[in-house]
Amino acid sequence: MKHTLKNDFLTMTVDEMGAELVSVTKDNKEYIWQGDEAFWPRRTPVLFPIVGSLKNKEFIHNGKAYPMNQHGFARDMAFTLKAHTENVLLFKLSSNEETLEKYPFPFVFEIGYFLFDNHLTVTWTVKNTGNDTMYFSIGAHPGFTCPLNPDEKQSDYFLDFHTNGNLTTSRIGDGGLVASYNHPVELENGLVNIHEHLFDNDALIIENNQCHCVSLLTPDKKPYVTVDFDAPIFGVWSCVGKCAPFVCIEPWYGRCDAADFNGELKDRAYGNILASGAGFTAEYTITFN
Repeated sequence: MKHTLKNDFLTMTVDEMGAELVSVTKDNKEYIWQGDEAFWPRRTPVLFPIVGSLKNKEFIHNGKAYPMNQHGFARDMAFTLKAHTENVLLFKLSSNEETLEKYPFPFVFEIGYFLFDNHLTVTWTVKNTGNDTMYFSIGAHPGFTCPLNPDEKQSDYFLDFHTNGNLTTSRIGDGGLVASYNHPVELENGLVNIHEHLFDNDALIIENNQCHCVSLLTPDKKPYVTVDFDAPIFGVWSCVGKCAPFVCIEPWYGRCDAADFNGELKDRAYGNILASGAGFTAEYTITFN
């Protein structure tokens, strides 16, 4: 089932499946990628309880191996609508027998959508309802229409990282694992053109709090989507070699394993730790112009 919020600026819709934002329209334009099997079928999936790929497609906890696909299972589970007001949607997912078999931690996970003018704030709350320490990662994967207008080319668009100087990225190699680090991304006044080879090495993975705001710009260098976040790491991604008409801007509290990683779940890069009864909260805000 889908649920909609609307104000004088935006109309947005969230599906209970994955509590996934599936549409944001402004002035009759769709800002959210609508999914296409030829490129990428999803729209804005949440990544939980892992971000990215696991080495050998499994994590180890207390010496036991647990197989898990890329980005975890929450995106493919039905959430329950907890609240629906004029400008708020709140969804809830609780652990069950199915999740405990593949991820041995009881939890409650809530996703909130707060609409104000042309801003949408997405909130995450994770609570450890078990008796043992809980280890997890969490991230966003929103895909945005690019180009926004049908008579334009993606290669005429830009990303604005709102930072001085250049950035460095980590690169993904075989198995979706980080293979190398510190590759420079040269910026001009904080901008980089979305040229056809920008994603030849998969996602741009920007680590270590290098910036906390990313905008998509139209060919005249005006922002039409801006994502603000506090996450220490984020990805910018589109399909490799396909010039797919979308770009994802992805705040992460977690990351795929490195190719040389040999630790347990508790050792994963940028992982989060919750004691029994403790909670985690985070948010990011998308501005649509």
